[in-house]
Amino acid sequence: MSTALGFRLSRGVLNTIPPPISQAYVWAAKYKPTPSHPLLDVSQGAPGIPPPKLMQTALISAASSPSSFGYCPVVGEPALRKALAEEMKVVYGNKADVDSEDVALTAGCSLAFVSTVMTLADAGDEVILPVPWYFNHQMDLTLLGIKPVPLQTTPEDGFIPSVERCRDLITPKTKAIALVTPNNPTGAIYPPSLLLSFLELAREKNVALIIDETYRDFVPPAKAPHSLFANPLWRSNLIHLFSFSKSYCIPGHRLGAIVASPTLLIQLEAVLDCLQICPPRVAQIALASVLPTLRGFIQESAEAIRARHQVFAHELPSGWEIGSQGGYFAFVKHPFVGRDSEEVCKRLVEETGVLALPDKFFSGDGVDDGEKGRWIRFSVANVDDAKIRNVCGRLSQCGKAFGWE
Repeated sequence: MSTALGFRLSRGVLNTIPPPISQAYVWAAKYKPTPSHPLLDVSQGAPGIPPPKLMQTALISAASSPSSFGYCPVVGEPALRKALAEEMKVVYGNKADVDSEDVALTAGCSLAFVSTVMTLADAGDEVILPVPWYFNHQMDLTLLGIKPVPLQTTPEDGFIPSVERCRDLITPKTKAIALVTPNNPTGAIYPPSLLLSFLELAREKNVALIIDETYRDFVPPAKAPHSLFANPLWRSNLIHLFSFSKSYCIPGHRLGAIVASPTLLIQLEAVLDCLQICPPRVAQIALASVLPTLRGFIQESAEAIRARHQVFAHELPSGWEIGSQGGYFAFVKHPFVGRDSEEVCKRLVEETGVLALPDKFFSGDGVDDGEKGRWIRFSVANVDDAKIRNVCGRLSQCGKAFGWE
């Protein structure tokens, strides 16, 4: 059977890296698990638990309702848009100036990002991304012919980006600065004062500030992620992205949100109409009916993940160094000098059954801290406390198993 193509592919596709998660699972397929030594998957940022019974029941009810089979507005169900705006006043404080007209719902947060940059930028324009970056953001920009401009962060700074370094990167082609906090892949939680400084820079330079807050519910308790929405002028430059996947444990239902000026959303609606027609209805209908009642579940989940971070830090063997952690992730420097993280990750999964992701997936050549390529992302949210201890136990033995000690 011949699989050769008789036509050319787009330059954007050919310049875009292969999906890293798919590549990691190719490595994982070589591992032969046993009942006593199962695969421990700490690679993808996925909830390790299902949604609560209340949410499951709401999904079943919505799926069986005749009203869920048709289209809804391009920007989503009005009831969920209103419910999310109200929920943001709980998350960010009652002074948050957000209403339903500021909200558009999308088929996942990745689509929220790609539709936003398609609205803001043309091929040849630039968007600044802190490095290590979330690989899908870099892939989206490359696919569209938009240049991702790396804003280097350092382990010494806890992988927190510098506003002044960012200022030096802005050119006439810059259309946006895109941040993720809590960060993917490093887990770094950006302080509210830093986010305010980035917003002030965006206003000064007349560019958009995109903040992907997929993991916003996993910051320390009793703290709002920031107070940017309390300023009525936030709509001039701020674009907030959110995912329902993590907080509500429904990643397979693909539901995200864009919160921005209605003036922007009017233009963005044309992009959404082409990409999604409408967001998935079942999850929207289900969430609209129960959203305010799920805050307790979210807080319990967040506390469990924070405690698991502590377990991971306590059990991590000597020589493995945490550079930053928070949200779903810990970013860790392995102890094997002269071995790049891709080699380490391949051997970890193929020989010990621990699947994690190398920093090369998030930065091309690896983190530049004087010795590139020794950082690994672990997702502590994927597994329970016992499995996290098991991960650390296998890490403690891998150097000897690999013949590197």
